[in-house]
Amino acid sequence: MKSLAAAVVIGVVISLAGPGPVAHASAAGALAETSRLADRRFVVTGDRMYEVGAADGTYPATGWHIRGEMGGFWSPPIKLLDGIWFRVGGTWLRAGRFSSGPGFTTMTLNGPGGLTVQRVDVVPDGGRAALIGLRFPPSAGSLRLTVEAHSELLAAYPWTSTTPSAGGTNRPDVGSFDGHNLVFTDHERAAVVGSDLTPGGHALGAGMRGPQGAVICGDPAPAECDDGPDGRGTGGRLIYDVRGGHTVWFAVAGSDQGLAAARSSLSRALRNPEAALAAKAAARRAVAERSRVDLPGDRRLEQSVEWSKQNLADSVQESRDLRLFASDEGTAMPPPAGMLARARWIGAGWPDYPWIFATDGEYTAFAAVAAGQFPAVKDHLRTLRDISDVINHRSGKVVHEVTPDGQVYFGTNDDPGNTDETVKLPSAVALVWRWTGDDAFRDEMYDSAVRGMRYALALDADHDGWPEGSGNVEREGMGPEKLDVAVYTIRGLLDLASLAASKGDRATAAWASENAASRMRGFERAWWYGGDARSYADSLADSKLYQRFWIGAVPMEASLSGGGIVASRPHASTALSQRERGCFTGEFGFFHTGTPGCDSVVSSVPPERSVFSLGNAIMAVAEGNTGRLAQQRRYTTANARSQLDPAAWEMPGAMPEILPSPDFGSNLEKDFLSRSSVLQAWGAYGVLWPVIHQQLGVSPDLGNDALTVAPQLQPGAGPIAGRNIAVGKGHVDVRAAARNNALTVAVDAAVRARLTLGVVLPPGATAASATLDGRRAPFRLLATSRGTELHTAAGNTGGRHTLTVDLS
Repeated sequence: MKSLAAAVVIGVVISLAGPGPVAHASAAGALAETSRLADRRFVVTGDRMYEVGAADGTYPATGWHIRGEMGGFWSPPIKLLDGIWFRVGGTWLRAGRFSSGPGFTTMTLNGPGGLTVQRVDVVPDGGRAALIGLRFPPSAGSLRLTVEAHSELLAAYPWTSTTPSAGGTNRPDVGSFDGHNLVFTDHERAAVVGSDLTPGGHALGAGMRGPQGAVICGDPAPAECDDGPDGRGTGGRLIYDVRGGHTVWFAVAGSDQGLAAARSSLSRALRNPEAALAAKAAARRAVAERSRVDLPGDRRLEQSVEWSKQNLADSVQESRDLRLFASDEGTAMPPPAGMLARARWIGAGWPDYPWIFATDGEYTAFAAVAAGQFPAVKDHLRTLRDISDVINHRSGKVVHEVTPDGQVYFGTNDDPGNTDETVKLPSAVALVWRWTGDDAFRDEMYDSAVRGMRYALALDADHDGWPEGSGNVEREGMGPEKLDVAVYTIRGLLDLASLAASKGDRATAAWASENAASRMRGFERAWWYGGDARSYADSLADSKLYQRFWIGAVPMEASLSGGGIVASRPHASTALSQRERGCFTGEFGFFHTGTPGCDSVVSSVPPERSVFSLGNAIMAVAEGNTGRLAQQRRYTTANARSQLDPAAWEMPGAMPEILPSPDFGSNLEKDFLSRSSVLQAWGAYGVLWPVIHQQLGVSPDLGNDALTVAPQLQPGAGPIAGRNIAVGKGHVDVRAAARNNALTVAVDAAVRARLTLGVVLPPGATAASATLDGRRAPFRLLATSRGTELHTAAGNTGGRHTLTVDLS
């Protein structure tokens, strides 16, 4: 037995041990919850392993892709266990307090006779094992500890509803005991459960689910169930004699490459659990140290920035030896079209979408670069390229959805859709290139970007300039040409033109620029719906179709290379004001589909007042692009509340897929089989990008050796600051304040670049003079979508500079 030596975890355990309010932040940055723990899911992740359970320490059947099987312990591309349970004497331990920390969770478990046991769950990165530490108080004396585990060695695909199905392909697990550990096998799949102690007894059997039963999630499902209809697992029990004052470590490890690999992972995890925990804590401190912000006027948003960075780090996943094949939306299982040795990506959401998505990753890329998490974005885009090139024979089309075993559910050349994901790839590549200055990455991805745009522009049967195919709205009743596809096509062409110009590819640069310009010239005429709708059309068929979808904000959300947005300034203001009304926005933000009542248009599409965290992100970014920071706060606050407000969160600190909303309800009111994701990466776009890029004004173009910092201050909100914002291989610190009719921007840019300092002038204000580092400086006034910006050159080597603008 070993002591729980990692100081960060001891800090959390101590801070959470005593009585206090339902939710609070400890010195180590944890958020705690004590109410309805059995109704709350939690997620703990490493890049090759993750765990999903209930916050009371149980593991109900969870999720719907493989009915009831999306929780438990997974090491992509396979599931290992349904769960693990602990008993002291005759009492199963259940949590009375749960807390989320950066990279780990803790629970206060209640045992017999007032005994409390502190539990920590952590999944070290780089390994296929999860660790659970149980710390027993010194007063506990000698105890009999029983551990039960139930296996489920199951592939990520097929699913319950596909052909073939999970039930038709899942094989029975075999359980055994090797003298120290529980061992579960199913041909080449294996899971091992053990401890740093030697057990004094064991048992094997089909049950072994701790305090849970064996209720199967049928159809209709009971309110609570323990196993899915496709389950073929088995169970085991280990018995230990332990003493108080010590921590016992357990590990769950597995592999799809045989039992020897699983045993090796278990051995590595248990070799030094404290060191593994300390390494995870150190890695997450490094995540926290990048893009640190100080927002005195909005402390909740400041805290949301911190948790959003951790949410992104939680979402990085990796799988090996993928056998790539297209399932034709779950109806076929052909031989592999090719292999991929390694895939690494930003998972979309847990528990039902932890795999590879194009659209999720392309939105999340903006949050990730603002957080300084460049490698994760690069890996995600490489993975999309590699899989798309095999499945789509280098056509340029980007696949939509891929499970970690290599199954491509949708997005082949034959599938009529996901055009938006193809046209967004050049923008994601350009985004990374501008923030990192990494010419090698640009060159590596350039051919894919070119092929993708040429492929998409050919999807134009009526030759009107707007590609056909699905966009982000997965609903019936839309015309073949979608608003978001049109907007992202223009942006993608301009970003491709920038990439091409930087490479000296003048022909591609000219082609992309000309195509973007022609579409910009025709955009308002083709897409503005007008009338009392005060909005853009959602799609085009024989006529313009106005359907009140959330994509109505996209013309204001997509920033263009060189500045600006696709929407005209008058229409941008009109459309955003319309979307802020009660037909489109509720307590927790932006509805997926607005309701009648704010216009006279008759639409066949029913309203859907579900608030997605992505929808809030789109609106927050759109408001920021147009300088409407007061309105932006409504949407950044909504997403922040989903992480930080005990009345809104399911798992403290985790931003969900769908927030509490009129037509969805809330996750807590639904069974574990029909909830939205408890952790979804894309919503971070609506927190990190508005703060880092729009409010603090950090706008790198390091591919062209340039960096602009032009903050915008919300009237009356006080000063704002950010430090250690990653740009290239360096960083930039920013502070902006308004005082005595003057604006001050102080920057420390630890990167070699042509530095431009600026600020967005308040509405109606004019600049009387500007000084740079105490000396009068020439400046330019630019009319942008944010308002009037004042810019001045600050040299070619970065460094420390202060701009002061006197207003009149």
